Amino acid sequence: MRKKFLMCCALIAAVSVQAQWQPVGDKLKTKWATEINPENVLPEYPRPQMERKDWVNLNGLWDYAIKPQGQIEPTAFDGKILVPFAIESALSGVQKEVGDQNELWYKREFTVPANWKNKDVVLNFGAVDWKADVFINDIMIGSHQGGYTPFSFNITPYLAGKTKHKLVVRVWDPTDKGYQPRGKQVNRPNGIWYTPVTGIWQTVWIEPVATEHITHIKAIPDIDNGALTVTVDATCACPTNIIEVKLMDKGRVVATAKGIVGKEIRLGVQNPTLWDTENPYLYDMQVSLAKAGKVLDDVKSYTAFRKISMKKDDNGIWRMQLNNKNLFHYGPLDQGWWPDGLYTAPTDEALLYDVVKTKEWGFNMIRKHVKVEPARWYYHCDREGMLVWQDMPSGDMGNQWQPHTYNGGTDKKRTPASIANYDQEWKEIMDLCVSNPSVVVWVPFNEAWGQFDTERVSDWTKAYDPSRLVNPASGGNHRATGDILDLHNYPGPSMFLYDAARVNVLGEYGGIGLPLQNHLWQTDRNWGYIQFKNADEVTAEYVKYAKELQGMVDRGFSAAVYTQTTDVEGEVNGLMTYDRKEIKINEAAVRKANQEVIKALK
Repeated sequence: MRKKFLMCCALIAAVSVQAQWQPVGDKLKTKWATEINPENVLPEYPRPQMERKDWVNLNGLWDYAIKPQGQIEPTAFDGKILVPFAIESALSGVQKEVGDQNELWYKREFTVPANWKNKDVVLNFGAVDWKADVFINDIMIGSHQGGYTPFSFNITPYLAGKTKHKLVVRVWDPTDKGYQPRGKQVNRPNGIWYTPVTGIWQTVWIEPVATEHITHIKAIPDIDNGALTVTVDATCACPTNIIEVKLMDKGRVVATAKGIVGKEIRLGVQNPTLWDTENPYLYDMQVSLAKAGKVLDDVKSYTAFRKISMKKDDNGIWRMQLNNKNLFHYGPLDQGWWPDGLYTAPTDEALLYDVVKTKEWGFNMIRKHVKVEPARWYYHCDREGMLVWQDMPSGDMGNQWQPHTYNGGTDKKRTPASIANYDQEWKEIMDLCVSNPSVVVWVPFNEAWGQFDTERVSDWTKAYDPSRLVNPASGGNHRATGDILDLHNYPGPSMFLYDAARVNVLGEYGGIGLPLQNHLWQTDRNWGYIQFKNADEVTAEYVKYAKELQGMVDRGFSAAVYTQTTDVEGEVNGLMTYDRKEIKINEAAVRKANQEVIKALK
């Protein structure tokens, strides 16, 4: 009888939680929106390259309030919001604008599992857009500025003497009224510019650790020497703390090495299996931190052996190479937006879906356009064998085309605060992705959107990570720096410039539009470079462009990016609709055309 009573209570509680949350608004929804359980939102461990076995997911229903900037914590909140979906999204259950004059407040309670006794507790945020202040039990414990990268706080000192703990987060996001990187977010969406994303938009979680614990892992392969260099950061770079790295192939330890915190540890592997787009082979890694022979921290990770480089071919043309072999990089411009979750995919299955479809269409690369994804997206690319070009989200000064001025404008310059923030956020983005084998090209600027100090930024990027190529300004103000000259041309491919000293790529082209009724974000003002009436016409135009592009490979192009993976808000030039319910091309014909382009580079 008691068992039935408890089951009944659990059912009533679940129904009550569901009743507090539903997707809102009349905009498009994906099929995954109906699969969301507000008590179990995005349950997958969010950081696959540094995984701990014990953790508690804090996603779910929180209290929220929108209040004028500068006020103290509200005594009454406006309602419930489903974390981690931005407040402007349908999946948040709110769909309200915040604006630069207001702050967004979040509140919830949590308990620490009893078996974490004698452990420190770390609070982790996947990403919060843009400036977050965090309070534990009414104590402000820290802040983070940057909308795309993870951050953490050791909250142990603020938990004493309590069983239930109060967590409050205050967020300010000026969107296009500020200097911060924001990608395509604007306060008044139109054309190629989209809805603002404010607040928590990635998973929040807590985990138990030792006071001295691992904070970051950087793994860089060297296939020419059969080596892997691993650098492990921790809370204390004490000389008595020893890092041990074990590299495993299908459960078998193939290499092990020890070193100290913050210093390179080199492991050797004879004839490693190489990671590539057809065989994305991953090695498991176990990383531990010990003191006086006692293991303090132990995390799971993974890595791969692959090399991205450039070399002149027999005709003196610079080509990109994967594992010392020429490879044409070909993929879509991928903006990573969702009609129901905006920046946040409804489920991990949805996050994976776009990567898998891109692979099925015969592409081998994705250009992640002025957005950064959660760590699990890069994990999916690692597993699926998808190359990634990673953009820096643009921001500050808008689109400034000035051939001789690179400070963002002739009469206005980026402020020191803006420059410092750009540098900080770009470094954090690189740190997030530095160990992902899929990420092969860094793109600091797009089309002169906020472009400044191009040589300095490009040179710093290359120096900070010499293991990858740098595309200094995709379609932007071209400067003689970096590894790549990147042209944009719409709608068809065109090679109107050529640089004999660098790799030449077509960073954007295409934009073939097809609006499909019942799959549109808006019923009017839909936008594409050219528009057609059905999938056959779109496919024919796509294949025509692919054949034109194929003829440009011998002349010097080493990569190309087609616009784009999906429709996004008012843009209808996706290979599939914004809700991912309709494919707008003949997939077999597109796959065949894509493979022919890739194979054109010998």
